[in-house]
Amino acid sequence: MKTPAASSSGRATAQVLDELKRMIFSGELLPGQQIRQETMAERLGVSRLPIRESLRQLTSDGLVQHVPNVGYSVARLDRFELEQIYLMRSVLERETLRALPVIDPQVVDAIEELGDRVKAAAEAQDFLEMRLHNQDFHFAIFEQSGLDLVVHELRRLWTLAMPYHAVYLYEPEGRARVIREHDEMLAALRAHDNDRLVELMNHHREGGQQTANLVLGLREPTADRG
Repeated sequence: MKTPAASSSGRATAQVLDELKRMIFSGELLPGQQIRQETMAERLGVSRLPIRESLRQLTSDGLVQHVPNVGYSVARLDRFELEQIYLMRSVLERETLRALPVIDPQVVDAIEELGDRVKAAAEAQDFLEMRLHNQDFHFAIFEQSGLDLVVHELRRLWTLAMPYHAVYLYEPEGRARVIREHDEMLAALRAHDNDRLVELMNHHREGGQQTANLVLGLREPTADRG
């Protein structure tokens, strides 16, 4: 049985973990930026223990990296790592969408409600909520495939790339494109047109990949490394 102190410590760690993720996903903490435990503890009004535990968890998740005698920093992908993430996403998302069965219309309605949350966040210009709801929308589709292990790996890949997408939704044109493509995906889902879903997802993914490369200050990735 957990003691009150242990429960309180666990809650503090969970809250710190959520806040650090929010800061990374929103771009408040940028890839490569150092995270000083003392400074973060003072900022969040907690001891260093939940900061340290949260940083360890984020390191395990791949969002933070630790260098002995240097400290923690937001993980930074290089060009080849980013290319690999999108290569794996393209393969796994294609197979996941192809495996979708005929989905109950009520389930599609629930997925559409998630799309509506993306629209509401876009109208409010709440870019972090838009990105989080965007992920909920896509994974509500992926999870219908029954390929649980594949979907779990996809979630890990999406998380790794998330810090590089902050810029994309700041442009009205980018937000409008996301919403438009979601509507097209819903139409394909209702028609059980999995090939069309794959095509739409490929196009949808390109926007995020281009933005990720811009954040890295890179040119668009090449198809062949030679």
